[in-house]
Amino acid sequence: MRKFKTESKKLLDLMINSIYTNREIFLRELVSNASDAVDKLYFRSLTDDTVQLDKDSLAIRVSFDKDARTVTVSDNGIGMGKDDLDVNLGTIAHSDSMAFKAENDEAQGGDVDIIGQFGVGFYSSFMVAKRVRVVSRAFGTDEAWAWESDGIEGYTITSAERDTHGTDVILTLKDDTDDESFDTFLSEYGLKSLIKRYSNYVRYPVQMNVTKSRELPKPDDAGDDYVPQRESYTELETINSMIPIWKRRKSDVTDEEYNEFYKSEFHDFADPARVTTIHAEGALSYDALLFVPSKAPWDLYSKDYQKGLALYSSNVLIMEKCEDLLPDYYNFVRGVVDSQDLTLNISRETLQQNSQLRAIAKRVEKKVTSELQNMRDNDREAYEKFFENFGRGLKYGIYATYGQARDPLADLLLFHSAKQQKQVTLAEYAAVMPEGQDAIYYAAGDSVEHLQNMPAVKTVLSKGYDVLLCTQDVDEFTFQMMYGYEAPKTDDADDAEPAAPLPFKSVADADLDISTEEEKEAAKAITEDNKDLFEAMTSALDGKVEKVAVSARLTDEPVCLVSEGPISIEMEKTLAGTPDAEGMKSQRVLEVNPKHAVFEALKTAQDSGDADKVRAYTDLLYGQALLMAGLPVDDPLAFSQAVSELMI
Repeated sequence: MRKFKTESKKLLDLMINSIYTNREIFLRELVSNASDAVDKLYFRSLTDDTVQLDKDSLAIRVSFDKDARTVTVSDNGIGMGKDDLDVNLGTIAHSDSMAFKAENDEAQGGDVDIIGQFGVGFYSSFMVAKRVRVVSRAFGTDEAWAWESDGIEGYTITSAERDTHGTDVILTLKDDTDDESFDTFLSEYGLKSLIKRYSNYVRYPVQMNVTKSRELPKPDDAGDDYVPQRESYTELETINSMIPIWKRRKSDVTDEEYNEFYKSEFHDFADPARVTTIHAEGALSYDALLFVPSKAPWDLYSKDYQKGLALYSSNVLIMEKCEDLLPDYYNFVRGVVDSQDLTLNISRETLQQNSQLRAIAKRVEKKVTSELQNMRDNDREAYEKFFENFGRGLKYGIYATYGQARDPLADLLLFHSAKQQKQVTLAEYAAVMPEGQDAIYYAAGDSVEHLQNMPAVKTVLSKGYDVLLCTQDVDEFTFQMMYGYEAPKTDDADDAEPAAPLPFKSVADADLDISTEEEKEAAKAITEDNKDLFEAMTSALDGKVEKVAVSARLTDEPVCLVSEGPISIEMEKTLAGTPDAEGMKSQRVLEVNPKHAVFEALKTAQDSGDADKVRAYTDLLYGQALLMAGLPVDDPLAFSQAVSELMI
């Protein structure tokens, strides 16, 4: 019995029980090791003329014996001799693949693509196995050797038999317990699933004997009542795809191939709306295949939804969903990233250098933004459908980043134009603004139909200005975080001074300020003449509003409710449904239409000294304004009685 050549017992225990978080990855590690062994032999055949090799014969074989409780991973790669087994398997954390890569990288210009880096993947076998036996014969030798260990104290190396070069790793699985079952690794389906999940794109065939069924030939003497008979048989089958679709040129892949890959890998029934690829070379080389879904998944806006791209290293799956590769506002994007340059941690499950991920993520974000811009400009119908599904997330991205994401996202947003009666971008809104307009006007509410009939919207439209009709609760929060919109320069304005950003202004803001000087003077005069009335009305509402004022935005309606300050009435409604919303109130202003008959009735009551009538009319008008704003009245019963009394 030989002892492991490190402070081995503690270290091996760490390898088995702490480094890896998912025991099923043992098969991924063994297949990756087998792939490296085949790679080394193939590389030698390219550099040594004496090595004659049929590349098509190179393969990895996976098998199991349910009765013996063994799983075997075999390859016909370069193999190991006695000393190799002692060094590579007897010394924990020694990576023969890493040494091989270091020796040959310089000679080959850094092009040797080997999966293994740390030399600990082999020991993940002990998560599922109570004993591991490795039988190997080095290429060009006649002797085979067997390394065997229980993963506790040490190992033995003895003479063995193997017909040809290569390695067999034979795992004797642990016995099942009440808490753990290992039988899934002793089934054809279980092993096939793991191969396809983790090693589907290993460059060599990963083969298994697969059970199939076929109909037996009908006997010559069979009668009319013959029932067809079937028999089971086994056939060697390649389980993995080998060639990743993301490494092929986009021009060489059909739309149907992309669509089928997307639907099978990401479990969607619909074709993607967009497909884009990245092939980056340089200090950090990687390939990416990205999909924009055509429909939002049902749980996209739930707390359980997990974003991320599948992350591969040299065609081996490292993480199913790497969140760091996507910003939150592009959480709907699906796809894969594959790089042989990633610096993995010792378990090959996470990364050591986040700078690599950040570099890839930055490029991915730019690519997605560019693809969405292209869709917006060249396939507007498809883009509007996309925005219907995912637009809320783009808006929320600006809000959640405190406006830092406005540059990539602002021009991707769409809003309904009250004037043009269609979806427009902010740039399209700004491009047709009349001379003298110095703000982007919007109205927030529950529906386009309701907003179109708002008195304030009609007033702004009558001035020749367009109004964006915003029906999502995140809209006003987004505008606040954007701090205005800087419209793109036109070609004839390249040399002009940059224009100040256009502020966003709600038509329900108390300081809308679209009146002419004449209208302002008239409103000021009415306010001064009816100062006592407005004070009495403000007093009657007892703190419910900041003030009562003359309205310049009303035409037919007697009153409306507007707001001052950073929280609008619509924002108050949204915040009311959140925790800790107490105190998050808008500063309300009740505006009165001085041209309406109700105003004359109020003046008459005030002039006659009928304070009760002024109070009753004010309460009634305030309730009416609340309903028009989509807010509940404070006391529905009292409001109903007040309306009834008008009819008596």
